[in-house]
Amino acid sequence: MKEKVNSLKKTARFAGLLYLIWIITGLYAMFYLPSQTIVPGDAIATANKILANEFIFRTGIINDIISSVIWVVMVLVFYRMFKQVNERQAKLLVAFVIVQIPTVFFIEAFNITSLMIFKGEVLKTFELSQRQDLAMLFLKISDYGVLVLESFWGLWLFPLGILIYRSRFLPRFLGVWLIITGFFYLALCFTSIMMPQYKDMVFNSPLALPVEIGEVAFMLWLLIMGAKNNIPTIEKQ
Repeated sequence: MKEKVNSLKKTARFAGLLYLIWIITGLYAMFYLPSQTIVPGDAIATANKILANEFIFRTGIINDIISSVIWVVMVLVFYRMFKQVNERQAKLLVAFVIVQIPTVFFIEAFNITSLMIFKGEVLKTFELSQRQDLAMLFLKISDYGVLVLESFWGLWLFPLGILIYRSRFLPRFLGVWLIITGFFYLALCFTSIMMPQYKDMVFNSPLALPVEIGEVAFMLWLLIMGAKNNIPTIEKQ
């Protein structure tokens, strides 16, 4: 029994470490990278900025690939943690993450293509303004791909929150918090697609920050506290 408890604690802390690295890659992609490469609404300025910061733009592509690999490993660790709580929910958790990975690689292919067009490595017979507009189109497609992925950023938190709530080795409030965070990501996704003029209102609402840090709170709990000394029993399916 003691060995099982120690194993669960180690697994939880390892998941917390992966979560920390994954959150760092997400912050890099969401905040630092766009500030160094994108000028909203200005194709010429964006082209010049990307070419001036080509290395940073390329690190963004690598960052997203690394982030996806970490996410897959992390969700498999979660599956190991929670499969005895409810195997069906644990499998659903894995599915909501795995299904996103091909889309990420397509998005990065569009980003690489846009860089090649900006540099004039392809479509050399096109005029400069035409290449810039086409490259911006690929970047815009990537942006909408990310908007679609936002729905899954919310969906995967539902089975995770349920598993945390039903487990006896993690605080229930963390599970509730993550479920609320999941609803926030879904609201942000659907608002961005259906009513884009209200996207900033949702993203910058007073409730946004407390909701968004739910994942940070969960990560810190795993990393610092690990898991309680309770071994879950297998729930009937």
